[in-house]
Amino acid sequence: MGSVLSPDPKWPSAATLLVESDVLNPGPRALVKLLGAHTYATSVTPRSPRSTPAAVRAALARYSTWSFEDHRDLADAVVIEDRGDVPDPDTEDGARVLARELDGMFGHFWLLLGGDNALTWRAMSALARGHLVDWGLITLDAHLDMRDGQSNGSPVRQLLEEGLVGSSVVQVGLADFSNSAAYARDASDAGVRVIARHEIRRRSIADVVAEAVEIAGAGDRPVYVDIDMDVCDRSVVPGCPAAAPGGLSADELREFVRLLSAHPRVIALDVTEIDVALDAPDERTVRLAALVVLEALAGYLRRPAIRGSGL
Repeated sequence: MGSVLSPDPKWPSAATLLVESDVLNPGPRALVKLLGAHTYATSVTPRSPRSTPAAVRAALARYSTWSFEDHRDLADAVVIEDRGDVPDPDTEDGARVLARELDGMFGHFWLLLGGDNALTWRAMSALARGHLVDWGLITLDAHLDMRDGQSNGSPVRQLLEEGLVGSSVVQVGLADFSNSAAYARDASDAGVRVIARHEIRRRSIADVVAEAVEIAGAGDRPVYVDIDMDVCDRSVVPGCPAAAPGGLSADELREFVRLLSAHPRVIALDVTEIDVALDAPDERTVRLAALVVLEALAGYLRRPAIRGSGL
């Protein structure tokens, strides 16, 4: 673990944005909800039970609340209600706890910290409450997640089988030599829009985001966004077991997240596929995940309704 930063009253830590529910008092600030669920037991690649949500929360202390790009101090405009972690989320009891946490919370912007990609199936199903047909999904992922069975390699197929419409699914960042012809056919047959890595090289990120939201959010659908960190180049996410060389840069990922989170149709965003035990000594994977959280907050504050509130 890295050294602890010296306290500085003129440099507020991003960790101060996290407030437990029992002491929450957002005042005029916007409220975002955060929930951890360290799914790992059904992973295709065996991984450590060490809590990724705890590591990401700790990594927030490495960063401040000030955004040069938006010329805004997040601490003045938003607070995160930290709902804690779901115990044993891979079990049926854990899944019920997750569903209870998310039930009745539609209308809030949710940040969900995995765990592996099994979280995406469980969390989106819980938020949709049996109406997946009315939702859209955007994934940033090197993989299609169309495997058979129930694992971190199958959430998109599971959601499709439960009612999610393929034509409302957009998968961004798919990598060469990380998928199969059979699963690519399954995605195509379902009507999924795939924007693979090579296509991103020819287009602006803003253009890709606009298309993804237009498709997934058509008809005013609420949209769930899955940020599978293995969409990134392996050099920046060594803690992602399935990441390959040639993925998105850290900067590209951060821009994707800020732009996606700015869209009012986006209801929830998860961060998945980090194994803390595999991370580099400098903690670069969990530190990038913490920045994803901050980018999501910055994007959320760009929404017209939030800006219009005077925050």
